[in-house]
Amino acid sequence: MPSAKIYYDADANLDVLKDKTIVFLGFGNQGAAQAQNLRDSGIPNDKIIIANRPDHYAEDAKSKGFNVEHDFAKAAKAADIIFLLVPDQVQPRLFNNQIAPNLKDNAVIVVASGYNVFYKLLQFKPSQDVVMVAPRMIGSSVRSLYQKGKGFPCFVSVEQDGTGKALESALALSRAIGATKAGAIASSAREETAMDLFAEQALWPNIIMLFREAFSVLKEAGCSDEALCYEMWMSKEPAEIFERAAEDGFIQQLKHHSTVSQYGQLSGALALDGTAAREHFKNILYNQVLNGKFCQEFSKIEEDLEKEGDANPLNVLYQKSEASELGQAEKRVRARLAGLLASE
Repeated sequence: MPSAKIYYDADANLDVLKDKTIVFLGFGNQGAAQAQNLRDSGIPNDKIIIANRPDHYAEDAKSKGFNVEHDFAKAAKAADIIFLLVPDQVQPRLFNNQIAPNLKDNAVIVVASGYNVFYKLLQFKPSQDVVMVAPRMIGSSVRSLYQKGKGFPCFVSVEQDGTGKALESALALSRAIGATKAGAIASSAREETAMDLFAEQALWPNIIMLFREAFSVLKEAGCSDEALCYEMWMSKEPAEIFERAAEDGFIQQLKHHSTVSQYGQLSGALALDGTAAREHFKNILYNQVLNGKFCQEFSKIEEDLEKEGDANPLNVLYQKSEASELGQAEKRVRARLAGLLASE
């Protein structure tokens, strides 16, 4: 498979954004970071509108000097470009009911996640541009790296080219938020969604399971709750390992470990038969993610996720997970060591 194209500052023309009214739907972590970066890249403040309901996010936008519009329909009518930066589960109802009917025929719609585009949950006019500009970092890092003159990893794609100029807009916006300084990687809504949901439904659930079962085995062998919690994650060693992996390489970071650790990890990993795990991963990717099964199931519970108590299925999942031996042990440890943890 060919390597992905990477776009840099020289590939993007900020003049494409001249005189355009840019609306940010939502002012959470990503909205706040991207709007400020855009303004600092030369987009006039009076050409940026923050569309947000009256809440602390709106107050934050006002405190940062932005123009805030609580009427979503009014904001949509003014938009030449609109960033959809509200949660995925909220987007379809809000966009289809209040935004889409009021957008210009040639508007540019920007998503930061491929989910709703890939699963065709948003209603676009054929004449509109739909692009993805998806930073692969949390909002605070998108902002801080921009302020330091550094870039950050970002996916960029054209999902619908109604005007014939969608790529120009996508690259200009990527540059304006600071993404092309380090290189924006050509991707797609399908690719972003597949990788994102695969990590959430295949990779990380298995990591959680492995930690849970490892904890139980070591507990049975006589290890204390305190020692286990600190050895396995509360020391923050796993976070440091992943940080080293990002800097030095997934395998090369092992050279920062002891020789005993290096030998144990490399020989142990090579000795494992990954056939069952591979089949499990393929089943989730093809029969849960790419075929839309998860999306259909999740759509059925979206409204319940706004409820309180046990009526919210996410709360029930947390209760079950925290009832595990690992969850209960950590609760006890954190209660005993509250003073130590507070001082860290």
